[in-house]
Amino acid sequence: MSEKFDYRDLGLKCGLEIHQQLDSKEKLFCKCPTLIRDTEDSNMEFFRYLRPVVSEMGETDRAAVEQSKLNRKYIYRAYDTTCLVEYDEEPPSQMNREALETSLVIAKMLKMRPVDQVHVMRKIVLDGSNTTGFQRTAFLAGNGRVETSEGDVGVDVLCVEEEASQKITDEGDSVIYSLDRLGIPLVEIGTSPDIISPLHARETAQQIGMLLRSTGSVKRGLGTIRQDVNISIARGARVEIKGVQALDMIDTIVEREVERQVNLLRIRDDLNKRGAKVNEQIFDVTDIFSDTGSKVIKKALKKDNGKVLAVKMQGFGGFIGKEVQPERRFGTEMSDHAKTSGVGGIFHTDELPNYGIVNEEISAMRRIMDADQNDALIMVSDEADRAYSAMEGIVEYAKKVLEGGVAESTRRALPDGNSSYMRPLPGAARMYPETDVPPVEISSDYFDSLEIPELLSEKAKRYSQEYGLNDEMARMIVYSRDLTLFENLASMYKGNQFITPTLIVRTITAIIPELRREGADVEALDEDHLMQLFDLIGEGTIAKEGIGDILRYLSKNPSITAEEAASELGLLGADDEQIQKFIDEVLYSREDFIKEKQMAAVGPLMGVVMKEFRGKVDGKLVSQILKDRIQKRLNENS
Repeated sequence: MSEKFDYRDLGLKCGLEIHQQLDSKEKLFCKCPTLIRDTEDSNMEFFRYLRPVVSEMGETDRAAVEQSKLNRKYIYRAYDTTCLVEYDEEPPSQMNREALETSLVIAKMLKMRPVDQVHVMRKIVLDGSNTTGFQRTAFLAGNGRVETSEGDVGVDVLCVEEEASQKITDEGDSVIYSLDRLGIPLVEIGTSPDIISPLHARETAQQIGMLLRSTGSVKRGLGTIRQDVNISIARGARVEIKGVQALDMIDTIVEREVERQVNLLRIRDDLNKRGAKVNEQIFDVTDIFSDTGSKVIKKALKKDNGKVLAVKMQGFGGFIGKEVQPERRFGTEMSDHAKTSGVGGIFHTDELPNYGIVNEEISAMRRIMDADQNDALIMVSDEADRAYSAMEGIVEYAKKVLEGGVAESTRRALPDGNSSYMRPLPGAARMYPETDVPPVEISSDYFDSLEIPELLSEKAKRYSQEYGLNDEMARMIVYSRDLTLFENLASMYKGNQFITPTLIVRTITAIIPELRREGADVEALDEDHLMQLFDLIGEGTIAKEGIGDILRYLSKNPSITAEEAASELGLLGADDEQIQKFIDEVLYSREDFIKEKQMAAVGPLMGVVMKEFRGKVDGKLVSQILKDRIQKRLNENS
């Protein structure tokens, strides 16, 4: 990826917040297992409504207030592996010491200074992902750093906290969450805004991810690690983009946010040159659309007290349709703010007539609202309270654009690298002490005694030397979830002529993934299957060429052994006499070819023999027999 902007000139400031689930047997504040369940296994369901409250300082968090406007019903699915702590019907237990120790090891790897005493706090969260309306979190360490090619990036914050519930479905008025994920221990790492470019952001995330995996105590797989990115440029504003799951999207996310802020600043400057203004009056234009052909508006007007509302943006004509990110326009940004009130979206005159709205209806609105062609009209159709709330949100956002171009906000990462508005940045009023969990002492002797694991980057170098793996194979296996399996197999078959570390790595990182792509149920394979398979290869009972066929067969028939699979496939090894007899027949029938090609005949004849015995005999053995036999014939004929 090439750098699209001069990020230093733009004054880019960028920092990361990385959230990683810990591979702990129990949740952070109860004894429930950290298992992700199939929602069909749920044995109980209940619901809650959440409301913001005033803090001890008499303040209300602005993000919580905006979230509460939706007035949603939150439905929770529970299991036989969840308890009253997740339901918020019982106080939390003491903090999970295993998770605490793993978090402190990570702090030590990041050269951070731990606190003397860990205090748990409550962080207000009103999106329904926590039954309590808050998330329990504890600050553990600060003042650390991570090394990168662009110099050290500071690490200001390391917290241990509980994971949120997993959203199952969003039905607008109600949201269904699953409680299996709620309470899984999570480590949060926050860097300083020392990142200077999109590629630097990606490198920093990769480096921290490598440190986390090096512990061997973090969960793996989709959704177990999430990156939030904080971004601003000199004339813009700080924006937090949440939920970047794919590491290779971080650089795109940063680039696209910079592009968004640059474009919004241009739009602001051009609007101000035009003398644009925001008219705060909200017009009820429902009567104009009493016989409309727009299906969306018809549907909205069938609701109780359904309305069509509009506002005039003086001088905004032609700007609402301007692009701020690829495939996202200024109007899309406005629509995001409207959607926080629960409406489906907006209409605006830069894209009309369209969607069943005709010129006569647009002209009627312009007359009522005293708007000319330089003005943009923004419309919303929905139940009255929602529609008015959405319009107020659009007016507020438009005023902020005219004033500063970019407003501080929390945004959601989208799969294509863009982002969409979620809510305002939270304020300081969202945190208060958790009185149900006692503090935990962290002595300097205890912290000093914690051992730092070997980094995966160093382990890859060691594997290259110790096992003769090339750099790519060494890197692939150390980052694999089957690293322990590789180490066990490499140790078990050390010195075996048929099983090399390269063969083990190829099986784990190439053959099994290829079977998965073919549609084989490789999840049905377990460590015992692989142990049995390599035992057969190590004994010379089957050849390594049969690995793929046997594993494919076992994935369909996991209840049988590897030897039974090999037998049913006809892959149990041929005896030496049978092999040598077939080779002699091949050589006899191709004497002229051997005289012509000399030792170069080995390769083509190898294919003939392996076609007969593939999966039954090791290729190295066939190759050696052919070389010996051909060399002997050539010597006899010289």
